[in-house]
Amino acid sequence: MELTVVIVNYRVKYLLEQTLRSVEQAMQGMVGEIIVVDNLSGDDSIAFSRELHPQVTFIENQENVGFARANNQAIMQARGKFTLILNPDTIITPRCLREGIEWMNTHPECGAIGARMMDGNGVFLPESKRSFPTPWVSFCKIFGLSKLFPRSPLFARYHLRYLSDLVPQCIDILSGAYMLCRTDVLQQLRGFDEDFFMYGEDIDLSYRIVKAGYQNWFLPTPMVHYKGESTHKDSMRYVRVFYDAMLIFYRKHFPRFNVIFYPFVKLGVLIRAGMAMARRLIKRLVPTRSKTANELWPWVIVSDKPNDVSQRTGIKTFEESIPTTGKYNVLIDDGCYSCAQVVDFIREHSDSGRLAFHIFADRHGIIISPKMSQS
Repeated sequence: MELTVVIVNYRVKYLLEQTLRSVEQAMQGMVGEIIVVDNLSGDDSIAFSRELHPQVTFIENQENVGFARANNQAIMQARGKFTLILNPDTIITPRCLREGIEWMNTHPECGAIGARMMDGNGVFLPESKRSFPTPWVSFCKIFGLSKLFPRSPLFARYHLRYLSDLVPQCIDILSGAYMLCRTDVLQQLRGFDEDFFMYGEDIDLSYRIVKAGYQNWFLPTPMVHYKGESTHKDSMRYVRVFYDAMLIFYRKHFPRFNVIFYPFVKLGVLIRAGMAMARRLIKRLVPTRSKTANELWPWVIVSDKPNDVSQRTGIKTFEESIPTTGKYNVLIDDGCYSCAQVVDFIREHSDSGRLAFHIFADRHGIIISPKMSQS
């Protein structure tokens, strides 16, 4: 068996089904397996997807055991030569698998590979390639130096923004949203460290892969990652969980820096938490309701049957091609286009905030978007 795909799901019913559809299209002609582990979503995610994807193996946990432990349940039973760790809010293409596996086969020193992740509007996600959070890198990240000097090799090593995202790069850290790994290496390392409940586990695994004598590589193959819209990076919960994960990483891999690093991290948490509280207070004192893009902008329907899509979605006024100026919602009909064509369309037409992309799931008659309800 060539490939095992592992997906951990939590309350993203339609996004999960879209991800499974893209994986199945990408794996055509390949011998492989797909394993979905559900962390007690509490909705009908699994029943819904099982009916549409009967060949997928589903593991239903009776509690939310976290990202690391849920992945490990599938990793330790993976039968493929390679294992792809994949988020349930992604769209991949055959190129992602084909180019990644080809790179692995021709580069025996490569232990894991990441892809060029874009958000739902085609904007490159900098977490596609990162550097290890050494004390200096972490200091620059926590206190904003990496934001002030985003192209500096000295200050901006966390996201490696000074390295091109259009050519292969040997890097330190891959995102847990897409990690194509050698299964024997994953299993030898016992998968993710389960001390991490959410955030940081991909950093730790990337570090251990390198310590085991392998390299991590970034390939510029495009894919879409909706990036967990339910998690707001300005929330106090995110700040606490993210920096707690950094402390676990330091206690494990850099124990001699604990005494120095711990106060800096705690200070960073207090600053970020204070900023989050201030933003929430301002919103309460100055209540405003700003309309979202899908409420204000006109629509473009990209489909072979735009009138049918219009009738099923209730979009009464629309264009059939993207105008050269103005801001528009672009609805792509996946009943007419493959997942690979959808990804390529978003990449090719991404236009600095002028266009907001949505996908019409023809088989369900719904609009899927990172900015709209998925329930």
